[in-house]
Amino acid sequence: MALFCINRYGGEEEREEEGAEAEERARVLLERLRQQAKARQLKKQREALPEGGEGEPSRGAVPGGAGLSPGGGKRKSEEQSCAQGQKKRRKKQQPRSSSEERADTEEAADGSTPSKKKENRRKSKVPQERTEADSEEDIKQQENRSNLRNKSKRKKRDEETEGAETRKKENSERAEVNQSTKEELSLAASEEEANPPPSSLVLGDYDRKPVQKVQPFLPQWLAQPKLVQKRIKDNLVPIRDVPGIHPKLLKKLQMNGIESFFPVQAEVIPAILQSASNGYLMGQGGYRPKDICVSAPTGSGKTLSFVIPIVQVLLDRVVCQVRALVVLPTKELAQQVSKVFNIYTDGTGLKVVLITGQKSFAKEQEMLVQKKVTGYCSLADIIVATPGRLTDHISQTPGFSLTQLRFLIVDEADRMIDDMHQNCLNQIVKAAFQVENDSGSNMLFQRTKPGPITAASSCYPQIPLQKLLFSATLTQDPEKLQQLDLFQPRLFTSVYSEKKTLGGAAETEQDTNRKYTLPEGLSQCYVPCDLNSKPLLLLHFMLTMKFTRVLCFTNSREASHRLFLLVQAFGGVTVAEFSSRLPPNERRRTMKEFEQGKIQLLISTDATARGIDVKGVNYVINYDAPQFIRTYVHRVGRTARAGKAGVAFSLVLRIQERRFLRMLKDAGIQDIKKHPVKGNSLKPLVQQYEGALCKLEKTVKNERAQKRA
Repeated sequence: MALFCINRYGGEEEREEEGAEAEERARVLLERLRQQAKARQLKKQREALPEGGEGEPSRGAVPGGAGLSPGGGKRKSEEQSCAQGQKKRRKKQQPRSSSEERADTEEAADGSTPSKKKENRRKSKVPQERTEADSEEDIKQQENRSNLRNKSKRKKRDEETEGAETRKKENSERAEVNQSTKEELSLAASEEEANPPPSSLVLGDYDRKPVQKVQPFLPQWLAQPKLVQKRIKDNLVPIRDVPGIHPKLLKKLQMNGIESFFPVQAEVIPAILQSASNGYLMGQGGYRPKDICVSAPTGSGKTLSFVIPIVQVLLDRVVCQVRALVVLPTKELAQQVSKVFNIYTDGTGLKVVLITGQKSFAKEQEMLVQKKVTGYCSLADIIVATPGRLTDHISQTPGFSLTQLRFLIVDEADRMIDDMHQNCLNQIVKAAFQVENDSGSNMLFQRTKPGPITAASSCYPQIPLQKLLFSATLTQDPEKLQQLDLFQPRLFTSVYSEKKTLGGAAETEQDTNRKYTLPEGLSQCYVPCDLNSKPLLLLHFMLTMKFTRVLCFTNSREASHRLFLLVQAFGGVTVAEFSSRLPPNERRRTMKEFEQGKIQLLISTDATARGIDVKGVNYVINYDAPQFIRTYVHRVGRTARAGKAGVAFSLVLRIQERRFLRMLKDAGIQDIKKHPVKGNSLKPLVQQYEGALCKLEKTVKNERAQKRA
């Protein structure tokens, strides 16, 4: 097939005729070779038949078969091999015929090796007479075929010239048809998107379909909450415009410099007062009052929103019993809430008791219960406690009873749920519905666990237990909230989005993507940095940028202690630390000095992040980036409180940057700015910083030696 070569240059007609003739010659020669091969195969078959008749075993027979001695079989095979070798030598010595030479040239042109053809020739040889006769017939057939093919090729040329014109027309028509079909397909696709067909259940259907975002299915009270204005300065309400507040409390508010309520206070205070409008024995209309949940940003006045109504409801109480219980996660936060209660109960006869473990267990028992001849009597109307100490008193203090409890307030409710304090809440509820052993007049007012309203359950009045939950990061997980066993709860939230209408007015809508809200006057920045440059950045902010009243957060008390020692060794900054490694008295003293402005940098753990109202914080610096969004919200919420301005900086390692920004984005916080600090601004501090590191190493060694001693 490779005897001819297509030349790309020269006359087209001559080239085509020469190529056709060469192609014909090659085909004739190939047919001749095939016939020769067939003749050789026939000759082999004829020679094999008489040899097999004489009793010589064939190639496929087993040597030494039946009827043949092993010795005779070996001799015959040796004679045959000798005879075959002599025949092969004679074939090599014989001159080659012209047809064989031609075949070799064809094989060389066709790319086949002559060695293989020689082996085929050695195996069998066709008689020359038959090959010559075959060659004459083949030449005649070749001439006839060549004539016919030349005629057919000329016809093909004419047809090709005509076909080229028709193809152009067909191509133009096809292009028009393709354009029309594309338009139809695009219209059909748009119709299918508008009216999607029913989903097929056939395997292998790989059509891409738009993924619909799954919206959470929430209970009605979570899906449709009472929205509270989050802009504090623009929505202040005068205290006299809020209905139902007692004149004594109004005077107390004015004496403390409060002339107007924040939006959260203006909404929640009337709601709690309305639930206790018929006294604390029953709710509105004689039914059990609804529980209340409040989710509002830090510094929005949540503490005062439950202090005022509870004090007002208990003003007319006659017998001293535990009517209100406030449970908080930390000692510092409990102290802060206790101070607020003491301010507004002063001169009312109501007694507030703080149970945090700062005093001995025996002293706390004396503050709670007094033993008389008739039995035990309570000395507290309002108890502010931490979970661990409270459960100890429930189980170990004789005479301590919660059967008259009317209000159960859980501040920082999300942390109470997450930090495994759920057992504490269950114990409180169990103690509230516990039946007392002593019989008497109190049996009339003893309550049972709430159930369906029947004639029997309505015969005698019961003191309902109302739960009030407050948090800046209140969870919306129904499974977690179900553990609290809330009764027809009402949710007050400031987590919503504002959409401006054509008229310029703002419509409020609950934002499901925005999980948390931050104070209005808060500015957020993050500084990408390396691990070694973090102390230098803190010193740069304090010494070069002249930051004052800075609250700096770390992830552990060891980190806060070492950072405190490093800044102290560097010098130039009045610094203090605030963590659980310090005794309570020293912590209180440190907090007072910071609020008075004597301390410019307070390095703390997350002990101060939850709910504590630290006055005068201008800047919050997250020295260690928070791992959870709730921690971030509570940390930065220590500044920009009560409508004031504040700035929060986060020192984020470059490895943490992507995760940190994704965490904020998932929570709906997108107004954080990047604040890079150039390395040249840190160079003046390096020499003194290295000296401070040497001092730090010595002090750490000394502390370790003291611990060992």
